[in-house]
Amino acid sequence: MKINDLYPSTGSRPKAWRKGRGHGTGNGKTAGRGHKGQKARSGGGTGLAFEGGQMPIYRRLPKRGFNNKRFAKQYILINVDQLNAFEDGATVDLDSIREAGLIHVPKHNDGLKVLGNGDLTKSLTVKAVAYTASAKEKIVKAGGTAEEV
Repeated sequence: MKINDLYPSTGSRPKAWRKGRGHGTGNGKTAGRGHKGQKARSGGGTGLAFEGGQMPIYRRLPKRGFNNKRFAKQYILINVDQLNAFEDGATVDLDSIREAGLIHVPKHNDGLKVLGNGDLTKSLTVKAVAYTASAKEKIVKAGGTAEEV
């Protein structure tokens, strides 16, 4: 097979529907928009939160208090028992965890936080931004070190 023999399978690439190109196309004149009205106009239609003129819910509900979601730290969380995937004496940090495929790391994060679920059986050097008290205790108990980066 050569590159010039390649073509998409039947039906996978439907032909583009060209609007407003005469009666014979089946989509001429009003181009599928019907006659007059708000939706027939250029830029017409309603916004996402439009409720037919009724006061929208985001304006009906009271806004009170402070929400920390915007400012909260977004840690990459991992449990102590997941660290057993590494070999004895290994250095564990965010990059090594990503390479091992244990977690998906989003672009924006404030570093790695180790939680204390499960048991650790291997002696590891763990480098993280934060630890729970039980996680730190379990890492040290297994003969490893918990370094804060």
